[in-house]
Amino acid sequence: QVQVVESGGGLVQAGDSLRLSCAASGRTFSSYAMGWFRQAPGKERDFVAGITWSGGNTYYADSVKGRFTASRDNAKNTVYLQMNSLKPEDTADYYCAASHYDSVSYYSHEYDYWGQGTQVTVSS
Repeated sequence: QVQVVESGGGLVQAGDSLRLSCAASGRTFSSYAMGWFRQAPGKERDFVAGITWSGGNTYYADSVKGRFTASRDNAKNTVYLQMNSLKPEDTADYYCAASHYDSVSYYSHEYDYWGQGTQVTVSS
């Protein structure tokens, strides 16, 4: 069992940066691939970024590639999403999720544990 709690969201202006954190509990955290998803009002939950259990491989949606960076510190049971050059279209609730699969999935149904989300609002 893994529990995850996101933090770090807020209201920023276009061009600003934010770093989201995802603190996880559970002894087997280091064996889970982790994903970041986001959901804007009235839209579906979309994949943003993912990182393998070792942290050796990261994956990004085209819309954030080059601006967002996922990382993890297994010693601290924490995953991060560094978001730079934020745009108004990045406004959404951001969710962290853990998957027991070895590889990162782009599909939300392949994640086992979810946090409650943290809100990111980017003003123009």
